Amino acid sequence: MVEATQANKDKDAAAFEARSTEDWLLHAQELVPVALANAREVKGFPGRWKMIISKLEQIPLRLSDLSSHPCFSRNALCKEQLQAVSKTLREAIELADLCVKEKYEGKLRMQSDLDALIGKLDLNLKDCGLLIKTGVLGEASLPLTVLGSMAESDIATHNNIRELLARLQIGHLEAKHKALDRLYDVMKEDEKNVLAIFGRSNVAALVQLLTATSPRIREKTVSVICSLVESGSCEKWLVSEGVLPPLIRLVESGSAVGKEKATVSLQRLSMSAETTRAIVGHGGVQPLIELCQNGDSVSQAAAACTLTNVSAVPEVRQALAEEGIVRVMINLLNYGILLGSKEYAAECLQNLTSSNEHLRKSVISEGGVRSLLAYLDGPLPQESAVGALKNLVGSVSEETLVSLGLVPCLVHVLKSGSLGAQQASGSIICRVCSSMEMKKIVGEAGCIPLLIKMLDAKSNTAREVAAQAISSLMVLSQNRREVKKDDKSVPNLVQLLDPSPQNTAKKYAVSCLGSLSPSKKCKKLMISYGAIGYLKKLTEMDIVGAKKLLQRLERGKLRSLFSRK
Repeated sequence: MVEATQANKDKDAAAFEARSTEDWLLHAQELVPVALANAREVKGFPGRWKMIISKLEQIPLRLSDLSSHPCFSRNALCKEQLQAVSKTLREAIELADLCVKEKYEGKLRMQSDLDALIGKLDLNLKDCGLLIKTGVLGEASLPLTVLGSMAESDIATHNNIRELLARLQIGHLEAKHKALDRLYDVMKEDEKNVLAIFGRSNVAALVQLLTATSPRIREKTVSVICSLVESGSCEKWLVSEGVLPPLIRLVESGSAVGKEKATVSLQRLSMSAETTRAIVGHGGVQPLIELCQNGDSVSQAAAACTLTNVSAVPEVRQALAEEGIVRVMINLLNYGILLGSKEYAAECLQNLTSSNEHLRKSVISEGGVRSLLAYLDGPLPQESAVGALKNLVGSVSEETLVSLGLVPCLVHVLKSGSLGAQQASGSIICRVCSSMEMKKIVGEAGCIPLLIKMLDAKSNTAREVAAQAISSLMVLSQNRREVKKDDKSVPNLVQLLDPSPQNTAKKYAVSCLGSLSPSKKCKKLMISYGAIGYLKKLTEMDIVGAKKLLQRLERGKLRSLFSRK
């Protein structure tokens, strides 16, 4: 008997599933007038039933819109939606019957059931509308031009992805969770196609899932969002749909994977100054600082990069300082897990100290100069660290800088650093060499040949800095001798007499050559490399020292001619 009952149930279930989409439409359309008639008979809970009747009256129009779509019968979502609507209508009929007969288990219980019914009706109405809006109802939602150029397999793939994305917005939470699981797996295999179809409504649905109670769902959602952000897609949509607060909360209290993906997402999003301000406004600084101190290698580097991006916005630097960022970045410079983390820390310190004397003093008092010098002692000195030093040296005494080993560090950077790092190193020499003693120390350390080499750099700014540094050092006679000894000094300096507006090093080149002009050998070299022609033009331009140097060279040229006769 039990087996027969179960067999009948299985048979009914099979018949239930075998119904076509048109059958479900007809079934729902038949239930609506019954539900409305029953609802209008209810006397109790008038406010709730008035709201239920209002929503029931909207269903026929939504069903009509849905059924009029060309692909109505060929999309599984339509059938599922009609099943959900029919289930809600049957529930409305049953609850109305209970209320009419007053056979319910307590007033509060019925109020709760009616509130739940209102929620379901709202969801049904919203989902019917979304099915039309999201453009997921089969191949008819794709432009004809796209269809014409796509293989059948590609069309099927696009439609499957569109359906998955629609499921993120339609139905109850558990259904959305299942759709997310499938989307996560599809993105691993076919990220390009998924990203090509993503729309704003899909983004909004994902952002909502970031606040789900299930840690697993939040983790998968942020993984999908991270892929979106890293691809450069949908960044503005994500921010406008409110992705920042839930991402920050994940950085604060998510799982290890959730923290990593959320931080990498913030790293990319923080490249926009406007978004950076929003991250600060939503309380994102402290969780990122915490991650710099205690995160794994990837999360630490991403958090450091995000904070570096934030520090590039001048008006938020004080807020960063109040959160303790200076000490954290110096610690990261000393003990960061990845080299990238240290690079970001140096760049952050450079940003923080670029225009704020209070922050410069804070970095100095926390031992920032020593940490920057230690970091620069590595094989590939980075421009950001030298730039941070450049910002700080003016606030530190010469004696302290010498004792900390600044000069050997500058030599190392001039030898092994990038052109940008070398340029910043030259700028530091210009700033610190105010006394004769400091000029002597820098000259004896071997900086001069390296600066002469930089005179031939491709960058105009680098050439200018090198010429300025040499000009400053040549005030000391022993440094002049060093410059004179180098075979490349005169040729490189003469090249910098070029009168073109792009050449900003010419006034320093004139100064350097003027210091060398008492030497007959150097004068001959200047003349042979064409200095006189350049100086005539520079004299017309009123470049300081050009006229005097020109007169010296022309006198020397005349003497040379007479001596030959």
